[in-house]
Amino acid sequence: MIKTICTIMLSAVCLQPAAHAGPVEDRQALLDHYHALLPNVGFTDYVYGTFSMDAPAKRQYDDIMSFPPFSIDVDEGQALWGKPFKNGKTFASCFENGGKNIAGNYPYYDDNTRRVVTFENAVNACLGINGEKLLEYGGKQMGLITAYAKSLSDGMKVAVKVGGKGALSAYLEGRRYYYEKHGKDEESCASCHVDHAGKPINGEKVSMMVGQATHYPEFIGGTQLMTLQQRYRQCAKNIGGKPLNLNSETYNDLEYFMTYMSNGLPMQTPVFRK
Repeated sequence: MIKTICTIMLSAVCLQPAAHAGPVEDRQALLDHYHALLPNVGFTDYVYGTFSMDAPAKRQYDDIMSFPPFSIDVDEGQALWGKPFKNGKTFASCFENGGKNIAGNYPYYDDNTRRVVTFENAVNACLGINGEKLLEYGGKQMGLITAYAKSLSDGMKVAVKVGGKGALSAYLEGRRYYYEKHGKDEESCASCHVDHAGKPINGEKVSMMVGQATHYPEFIGGTQLMTLQQRYRQCAKNIGGKPLNLNSETYNDLEYFMTYMSNGLPMQTPVFRK
């Protein structure tokens, strides 16, 4: 089953997408694959990753999330989010509904700049138009701000759109990178999170890709903040590959592709991970 699905994904989807498949078909093929591979895991439980496959681990996760060890970090992010700029405005002034229930629409493709705009990009754009210094992409302050700001969209269903030639091109580039093999180990993102989802590697079961984009930034061990693109870099190192720069066009396209695949799932940010 895995080999068949991967063959479908790499040929019909990846090599001839315009003629035979698009984002909707890609997503359905992946959902069908996970349903066959993990029949006892419901779609909405994909947001829990490996915890969805282990009832005792899920109970432990629920206990930790009842009193998350990173609550102080989220409070710090809230303070940064609400701190007035020199002109008196705050981050909330840049976002619809003051930033509530909007994070599930990110990333999106901007036809004017011809680039994917991540939530972090939007935060820096807000700083720029208000005459403030931009934050380091992937830096601690950016991570804290987005950890709080995305929590304002908890429960919102991911609703990333791919419309128009530019957006489709960015989506396809993200998909290409996801399935392309990298590093000395000749592994791809899909090698783990599509081919081996639910199977143990180094003593831990591997999570499915669908659902991963719903909960970043996350706190590893409850204390170490990690963004989605920082995770990309870590994974690249793990397979002996060369990590790309944060906010690179390729990583932004990869985030666009991955988040689209989580459409329909509720956001929960930030979360605990092992």
